[in-house]
Amino acid sequence: MRFILKDQLIIPSMSTNDHSFPISNLPTIPQPEPNPLYAYNKDLQHFLTGKQLLLDDLPFELTEIQEHYQNGYVTYRKGINKNGKQPICARCGNKDPQWFATFPCARCKENCLYCRKCLMMGRISECTPLIGWNGPPPVIQLPDQIMAWQGSLSGGQKTASVQVVEAIRQNQEHLVWAVCGAGKTEVLFAGIASALAADKRICISTPRTDVVLELTPRLKAAFPEIPIASLYGGSEDRHLYAPLTIATTHQLLRFYHAFDAVILDEVDAFPYTAEESLQHAAIHARKPESAMIYLTATPNTKWQRECLTGKRAYTTIPARFHRKPLPVPEFVWCGNWQKQLQKGKLPPNIIHWIKKRIQSGKQTLVFFSHIPLMEKALKILRQLHPAIEAVHAEDPDRKNKVQKMRNKDIPMLLTTTILERGVTFPNIDVAVVGAEDSIFTESALVQIAGRAGRSKDHPKGVVSFFHYGKTEEMLKAKKQIITMNREGFKKGLLDAQGEAK
Repeated sequence: MRFILKDQLIIPSMSTNDHSFPISNLPTIPQPEPNPLYAYNKDLQHFLTGKQLLLDDLPFELTEIQEHYQNGYVTYRKGINKNGKQPICARCGNKDPQWFATFPCARCKENCLYCRKCLMMGRISECTPLIGWNGPPPVIQLPDQIMAWQGSLSGGQKTASVQVVEAIRQNQEHLVWAVCGAGKTEVLFAGIASALAADKRICISTPRTDVVLELTPRLKAAFPEIPIASLYGGSEDRHLYAPLTIATTHQLLRFYHAFDAVILDEVDAFPYTAEESLQHAAIHARKPESAMIYLTATPNTKWQRECLTGKRAYTTIPARFHRKPLPVPEFVWCGNWQKQLQKGKLPPNIIHWIKKRIQSGKQTLVFFSHIPLMEKALKILRQLHPAIEAVHAEDPDRKNKVQKMRNKDIPMLLTTTILERGVTFPNIDVAVVGAEDSIFTESALVQIAGRAGRSKDHPKGVVSFFHYGKTEEMLKAKKQIITMNREGFKKGLLDAQGEAK
């Protein structure tokens, strides 16, 4: 789209002969003050508050949007900014020239530069305005009782909950470093309730859709009278304005200065850690004065160092609610297992370990680094039990297999790292075959070990890392688990000191 600059306003133009420019070529974009006498469209207000959307995202005519801009209630921002000659996507922050391309644009009648990095959210180009709201936010009438949850917290959870409340009140950043199965979601409830009571808008964001789908009913049960938007690809809540939002990190690309507090769950998980655009989105979704709460069981080495040197505010929850220590992984050398696998065999100690579980009826998760290796192992292990299954990210039957595991219809599930987090089975042992592979980072191994011993009825579980040579990542993962157990005992959050060796 082209605009002309006239009388301290920008005005859309369809012509190339009236001194008009693509919006990114305009030196400045003036913003009128809101006209208090103007009767703005409340539907448009609900669509745009805290958002940065494209014209194609809005079911409103350009004439109405322009009228709201001229009366001060709509903002236009450049879709592509320039730092000298370097283009920068205003939505995802992309600066890499390889992620930009040009196309013959029908709107601006030029070869238009666009960002390929966030193309799945709609095309951002040099002539694309990002449209936002400049008026008051919608008024949401909150109930007298904001939170209905009546559960209790463990000692570790209570400490973290108090810190979360305070960080949100003070618009600070805070890391909750909680072991797998510590009950991070419940730790958030008091902070969310205090934020809502103070008319703050809050967002819980996580890298994965399945976690959004899991969290949504839990939050709706805890806050049954509060409007909650659940956002992921294809979500029906896409344009719902709500004081409490649960969203994938990709969906944060649509927000701009929206939230008084952002809670980032699984901050160590892919794709958030690998995508700078998602980190950019999380920052820009916050208001300039806001809180940021990070949740993780496995902070990276840099964050761990910042915590231990006092450079990052954090709280640890080193124990699970059932007061039993985390299972400490055992390292089991199994020789050149890949060479044996090529010959249609698995090392004898792996076979013995698996036979023992099958005979005792103990369900098991067995992790592999790569799908082809896992599928070779599946053919071998089905000779021991025909109901053994394997699952990976692209498996169309993935959800059904996980459910069959929950129903105890499957004795053993072979898996890639897709199940390293986000799933809970009450009574399982866990093995990693080839723990020396580079895909098994400290974070991945801690998460994998965290699948065992999560239930209060079955707080123990065996975790075995079969390897062809110990790695630094394996050693760091084991050390982190032992350190958390020791801290749990020291703080009186664990009952018996059998596992903290």
